[in-house]
Amino acid sequence: MTKYAIIIPDGAADEPIEQFGGKTIFEAAEIPNIDKISQTGKEGLVQTVPPNMSPGSDVAMMSLLGYDPQRFYTGRAPLEAVAMNIQLEPTDWVFRCNLVTIADEKMADHSAGHISSPEGGKIIEDLNKTLGSDKIKFYPGVSYRHLCVIKGMDFDVYTEPPHDIIGQQIAKNLPRGKNAEFLVDLMAKSKQLLAEHEVNKVRRDLGENPVSSIWLWGQGKKAAMDSFQSRFSLKGVAITAVDLVRGLAKLIGFDLIKVEGATGFADTNYKGKAEAAIKALEKYDIVLVHIEGPDEAGHAGNADMKKKAVERIDKYIVGPVYQALQKYVSWRILVMPDHLTPVKSQAHSGQPVPFAMAGTGVSGIMNQPFSEAEAAQSGLKIEKGFELMEYFLKS
Repeated sequence: MTKYAIIIPDGAADEPIEQFGGKTIFEAAEIPNIDKISQTGKEGLVQTVPPNMSPGSDVAMMSLLGYDPQRFYTGRAPLEAVAMNIQLEPTDWVFRCNLVTIADEKMADHSAGHISSPEGGKIIEDLNKTLGSDKIKFYPGVSYRHLCVIKGMDFDVYTEPPHDIIGQQIAKNLPRGKNAEFLVDLMAKSKQLLAEHEVNKVRRDLGENPVSSIWLWGQGKKAAMDSFQSRFSLKGVAITAVDLVRGLAKLIGFDLIKVEGATGFADTNYKGKAEAAIKALEKYDIVLVHIEGPDEAGHAGNADMKKKAVERIDKYIVGPVYQALQKYVSWRILVMPDHLTPVKSQAHSGQPVPFAMAGTGVSGIMNQPFSEAEAAQSGLKIEKGFELMEYFLKS
């Protein structure tokens, strides 16, 4: 039986960056292991985000896992609800509920300084006491990432991801559409509660960004997807610190491995993720390792942090997993970001992303190092992102 590994440096693809002499992150970073995969195998481009859909990790990751977002996508928040074991009724609406920092009526920070989970949990607890009801309930997640379930209402609204509107005016980015005023009112009420909240008093004393509001977005209804094993006859497992990816993995029947010290940020436990992946290969047919750090660095506009995160992924995850795979008779590895998160724009982009794959039965194309430009030159482009999985497994 062939062993498969997929390693996803979230949002790592980028555009040329001035401080790196016009190189992208991949071109500027020291990534000998990813380069070797590209040079001994294949690299190409894949369109993970359909042209008519928003370039979120939810859509891109669904494509990457082999599922057509235009068929299966119901929203981001329903995927995270699966990860958090929240039981939704068919008529319930679930929204992602970020804890954000708004300053001068602009979105200053989509994560309130990457607030800690205990602090975020305390705020969510108090939001439930003040704003919760039999119709509205808040659920605590990780750091700034939480959920809000609303019953007994119907929505047809457009909402903006807060990480895509950094520095922009709040007024022009508020929810709009059917019953949007209910969401806007809920966000306004949260500002009143949070103005003098005890968590914010401490954060201000420490010079940290306070939580000035909740931000509701990524809405949808209960999600359902076909199992991966029924489609590809492979038993899979995912290693990630992000509820979105955990939810997707659970929906398609993957098991989950929790790694101590995995944070969903650039300071995550890279070595721990690799060790867990290598051990999981003994039991599972396919192992997915997702690392959020490059995406968060892109949203922060921090090119140095993004470069360092990519280098750590190459050294501490790609290298050891790549080496461990080679003890098996038949194996393959795929390394790719799900989407671009350019440092300059600090927002997701729907452009095609580069991928590199190597292993048993994979013949080389160009023998070139890994980058966006080299992938484009390869002539290999998969227009429908969800078709990449079958190409990786069976080509």
